[in-house]
Amino acid sequence: MTTETFGAGLKDRDVPAMLRGDTTFTSDLRLPGMLHMEFVRSEHGHARIDGIDTAEARRMPGVVTVVTSEDLAGKLMPMPCIWIPGGVESHFPPHPYGVPGAGPVLAEGVVRFIGEPVAAVVAETAEQARAAARKVAVAYTPLAAVTTPRQALAEGAPQLHEAVPGNLNALWTCGDAERTDAAIAEAEVVVELDLYNQRTINNPMEPRAAIGDYDPVKDEYTLYATTQSPHNHRFLLSALVLGIPFNKLRVIAPPIGGSFGTKGYLYPDMPLVLLLARTLGRPVRWADTREGLMRSTVQGRDHLQHVTLAGTRDGRITALRCTSYANLGAYPSTIGPGVATALMGRSVTGPYAIPNAFCEVHAVFTNTVPLGAQRGSGRAEATTITERVLDLYAKEIGADPAEVRLRNMVPPDRFPYENGLGWTYDSGDYAAALRRALELADYSKLEVLRREARERGKLLGVGIGSFVAICGVGPSTRMQAEGMLGGTWESANVRVHPNGEVAATIGSTSTGQSHTTTFAQIVASELGIDPSAVTIFQADTQKAPYGQGTYGSRSYSVGGPALALAARQVIAKMRTAAAHFLGVPEDQVEYADGTFSVPGREGASKTFQDMAMALWYGWSLPPGMEPTLDVTTFFDPPDFNYPYGSHLAVVEIDETTGELEIVRYVAVHDVGPVGNPLVVNGQFEGSIAHGLGQALMERARYDETGALLTADLTTYAMPRAHDIPRFVMDTTETPSPHNPLGVKGAGEIATVPVTAAVANAVCDALREAGVRHLDMPYTPEKIWRAIREAKG
Repeated sequence: MTTETFGAGLKDRDVPAMLRGDTTFTSDLRLPGMLHMEFVRSEHGHARIDGIDTAEARRMPGVVTVVTSEDLAGKLMPMPCIWIPGGVESHFPPHPYGVPGAGPVLAEGVVRFIGEPVAAVVAETAEQARAAARKVAVAYTPLAAVTTPRQALAEGAPQLHEAVPGNLNALWTCGDAERTDAAIAEAEVVVELDLYNQRTINNPMEPRAAIGDYDPVKDEYTLYATTQSPHNHRFLLSALVLGIPFNKLRVIAPPIGGSFGTKGYLYPDMPLVLLLARTLGRPVRWADTREGLMRSTVQGRDHLQHVTLAGTRDGRITALRCTSYANLGAYPSTIGPGVATALMGRSVTGPYAIPNAFCEVHAVFTNTVPLGAQRGSGRAEATTITERVLDLYAKEIGADPAEVRLRNMVPPDRFPYENGLGWTYDSGDYAAALRRALELADYSKLEVLRREARERGKLLGVGIGSFVAICGVGPSTRMQAEGMLGGTWESANVRVHPNGEVAATIGSTSTGQSHTTTFAQIVASELGIDPSAVTIFQADTQKAPYGQGTYGSRSYSVGGPALALAARQVIAKMRTAAAHFLGVPEDQVEYADGTFSVPGREGASKTFQDMAMALWYGWSLPPGMEPTLDVTTFFDPPDFNYPYGSHLAVVEIDETTGELEIVRYVAVHDVGPVGNPLVVNGQFEGSIAHGLGQALMERARYDETGALLTADLTTYAMPRAHDIPRFVMDTTETPSPHNPLGVKGAGEIATVPVTAAVANAVCDALREAGVRHLDMPYTPEKIWRAIREAKG
């Protein structure tokens, strides 16, 4: 591979059009004769539906039809769930095909969360559909609601699903409980902590949207949707919801204005617009609003955790035990509770060599919006609880928190390293990343800053967040062992045109990660050509080879190697043909900078374009060689990859007002070789900002009836530009042995340690005021009250 392209900070090809406003997102599409759909959503967190009166809505101007669950009987099946907790007994709503169910398309008899769709109105315009939806009269009998796992698990609690006794989806465990408990009992020092990792609401720039179209002549459906996984959604919708042949459905994902994990799921709008398009004979469009998104799109985090850490007086961690209550919401998401169980539970040891570890997760249904992925999901929750209790352990033994971390990190000579909970870390030098962060933060001089801050009436705190993040979701056997249905490999196709230009098609789908730029760099580097000669195609199930999609920071480290392998096969075929044309054995042909040549023979060469033309037209090819250069590959890595790093936050708190300022923030990451530092650093910056939102201000709040109190941006705070400090960033480089590029996931990993670093910094600052621990978000009021309560 040449290095001039791979590793270069090329600008994103798609940015200019986005900045000009020329990008066509799903909700911008307009098809001839298109109708518009609007949902009628539940006003209750838990209630029985006594009746739905659609008469007045049907009489409204422009209304074409109104449908309820009764109209869907026999036409649409419930939503399916594809990832169940592996190795434990679990309970789900039913599905006709025997797979776990994820709830009905429209509520049937009972609503279980505020915002659940009850009916749908279709009209000539979006405004007419919204007006008519307000005229649908739904008679409810409110039922008692539960909004926290503890409430849902209590004796006599209201039951959400008959098939789920006690509202418990699963009690999932990993590690050795008996050995861990014994180590804790024998330890010199034991520290415990209760922590609530609060529920947050994903807010990508573009809310979800879907357009269904139907061709009666071919009996074929087309879905345009904000989806991260067009191929997976094609299969699930056709086979398990619509009940139609797989080859009768095409799924297209136009440009997506962000996702953070939310658009990897099936939602009721997808099958409904397809069914209505066929029924009504016209395309049907649905586009969500910001408030609708906050009441129906999957939400994130929401773990109530208790952790026990044991160790020696000299700073060696000997055991870690974690119990977590995960709030799954009213239904399992399509991807299922694996995010809340395996991704969290197997990650709690972080970058540390802890000989005894155990984690259990109670996955519980409540009357809240279903839980799903959010940037760094599972790994962020695990990192926060472990890093917080590690700081308390350091304080307990009177040791420096950085030194305790360095003392316990997995050393470079122990890789591959099994963490005892199911992950096998591939490669790394965790201590090197932390030392670099300490150096960039000028850690040794921070105590001087602490004294200076005190003279100004401020409390200064320093916090570290060190992490390892499982990424590159791809190894099929591993994912199936975790309970996920199907494989998780990735595919790619590389096709060389006769003039030497290249079309590369990938099964992965961009949600804003600059795929058209970074994937072109991989192909260009492997082929030894300019990236401008490479065009990337994606996000259309009719044009792209079957691929699993974009999630879990897998695109570059699973899809990228698939592209590289296809490009290498192209070069191998070209080399064979070039040797034939040059009249030499193949091992004498060298390829560099777009030219095949024979060392020592002047003029004996063929360019990349020469070979493209010859192979395209089949000119005098070697015996048995087929013409054209068109290669499709599939890459299924042997295991996950594990990027890592350390963040360090320095905060100042005004003791009289509770106001907090981040005065220094350092982030060091290791994602293996960096294919495009401009793109990767942009992902890092966005991920840190995302984590700061949770740390400082974001929290979804429900009342006792299940009503969402933070249902719009006037009640749900999100960070603005002035809330985000300047970042000092750097990288170390440890290649992964699990893919031919050596790369590791990068898109979401910088979110993982942010809340840990900020929480440790805030609690370090408040320690002087007598506060041992404070849960997020760190609003001025919460900090002010904590200081006042600590002082009595």
